[in-house]
Amino acid sequence: MELHVHPLTAAIGAEIADVDLAQVDDATVEAIHKALLDHKVLFFRNQHLSVEEHIAFGRHFGELEVHPFANGVPHEHPELVVIESTAERPYAAENWHSDVTWRKAPSLGSILRARVVPPVGGDTCFANTEAAYQSLGPEWQERLEGLTASHDYMRVFGARVPEDEREAMREKYPVAHHPVIRTHPETGARGIYTNTSFVTQIDDVDEAESRAILQRLERAIMSPNVQCRFRWEVDSIAFWDNRCTQHFATSDFWPERRRVERVTIVGEEPF
Repeated sequence: MELHVHPLTAAIGAEIADVDLAQVDDATVEAIHKALLDHKVLFFRNQHLSVEEHIAFGRHFGELEVHPFANGVPHEHPELVVIESTAERPYAAENWHSDVTWRKAPSLGSILRARVVPPVGGDTCFANTEAAYQSLGPEWQERLEGLTASHDYMRVFGARVPEDEREAMREKYPVAHHPVIRTHPETGARGIYTNTSFVTQIDDVDEAESRAILQRLERAIMSPNVQCRFRWEVDSIAFWDNRCTQHFATSDFWPERRRVERVTIVGEEPF
């Protein structure tokens, strides 16, 4: 099937029109999958899905995970993560990250739907980590070869774990060690796989060098040359590949309310 794909920038992102994600056949799923590999994050508007249809769409691309630390997960739909910000409890994931990199096998991708959006603000920015890696140049690329980094859920979610459950949760989710430069399992492209949310250090180097490496990689991700920015509307959907992107949610909409809902596709161990 041929999709109507409209790129947002030369580096990343495309909007797809005239598709009803509640009713996709195998050919459409395959076309969306190809577009995801090509553009890394896809945007769909006017998708009036039920929660069940949102979950069903995600399952076309693999098994869905249940997030062990997310707040607001409806009991009847444990696969669905609800992310809500209000005037009383403002929240936005306002740092560059890829989802659940603290897992031994982090996610393949995430599918986020907007249910309530502010009149203005609350956009999400996305970065192409493969383009960011290419921007480093040969000297830095050689320096990073073979390095791994430590990813730890405690940096973000530690406060949500009761004291009497921490030992069991740590045993279940030990610190993960992933390549600093990850190879995409489907395309073979290489990209930066560190982030400010979950990475605590570069393994087997001293603290100063670890800090210098992480700061250099963060600057590469922050370049507008490798980014796009999406302005949400109600029933917009973003589907991104966590293996080669990072994202940043802006927190510029207080005191307005913002509610988005996400399903996340189980991935594989990075290499």
